[in-house]
Amino acid sequence: MMKFRRGILAIAFSAASLGVYAQAPDAPDPKADNTKVNKRDRATGEPTADQQKNNRTDLDLTKDIRRSIMDDKGLSTYAHNVKVISQNGTVTLKGPVKSEEEKKAILAKATSIVGGPDKVNDQMSVKQ
Repeated sequence: MMKFRRGILAIAFSAASLGVYAQAPDAPDPKADNTKVNKRDRATGEPTADQQKNNRTDLDLTKDIRRSIMDDKGLSTYAHNVKVISQNGTVTLKGPVKSEEEKKAILAKATSIVGGPDKVNDQMSVKQ
């Protein structure tokens, strides 16, 4: 009786796991939507997160802008995940946001913290 139950359980679990991994043959492959952005970010001279400066001024700029973005609960998850990279007092903002209004809000936050629009490099994009 015990072997029978074990056999039934083994068959049930096997069938369940096959259902999890099965995919409809006509289902499209997931499409990466940021391939072009990834290529842009690999270009020579493009600021990336690993180029964030470790001096106190740049660390404080990044921290203050990040805090300002995160404190705004009206922004989407996309906006909360915008990359903030500070290099020698200049801030680069990268990543997708949900709307032009979010983009403007993040730019305004960064501009007010760094002291002017000439110190903010906007590389954000509005996700369609």
